[in-house]
Amino acid sequence: MTLLDASDLSVDVLEAAPGLLGAELVADTPEGEVRVRVVEVEAYRGADDPGSHCHRGRTPRNAVMWGPAGHLYVYFVYGMHFCANVVCLTEGEAGAVLLRAGEVLSDLGLAHARRPTARGRDAELARGPARLCALLGLAREHNGIDVLSASSPVRLESGHRVPDADVRTGPRVGVAAGQERPWRFWVAGSRAVTPYKAGRARADGPDW
Repeated sequence: MTLLDASDLSVDVLEAAPGLLGAELVADTPEGEVRVRVVEVEAYRGADDPGSHCHRGRTPRNAVMWGPAGHLYVYFVYGMHFCANVVCLTEGEAGAVLLRAGEVLSDLGLAHARRPTARGRDAELARGPARLCALLGLAREHNGIDVLSASSPVRLESGHRVPDADVRTGPRVGVAAGQERPWRFWVAGSRAVTPYKAGRARADGPDW
């Protein structure tokens, strides 16, 4: 495996998002390496996207979303959960892709030890952005890190690109503003993908 290149992410979020499907996130945790295959993502832009954190402009909280590409934008929701996004577009333009779900490729015993509430169900280990972050150990201190650097504690590797025929699109989960946009992308047939119900509030935290 090789790290993704910044040029792969320095594009519009609607191009970057499906391109991240099949990529692999690797985290160095105290218990060992955890590796997941990305199977579900959501795209968010800036001023033209009412569902984005950057819709109203740049703030200290969302500054990472303005670049450079390849850095993580990590935020806290509901006083309980962290969610992680990979920053895209060129520096100075706001945009990121929310990492919604993954399939565990590394040791399942270690993954279940880190996510005991999954109750033995492999598909639930990293289903949903909060569970994904919990499994990988992503938290506030990871906001702004470069996942394209070999020395980073969390790295984004190229993996195996998902064929276009296996990519599905639909509305973003739990996002009221801009709900009509089919900016969620997922791998068809993956059991780790979030079940979608129209109008349902996101259980692991809203995107706004």
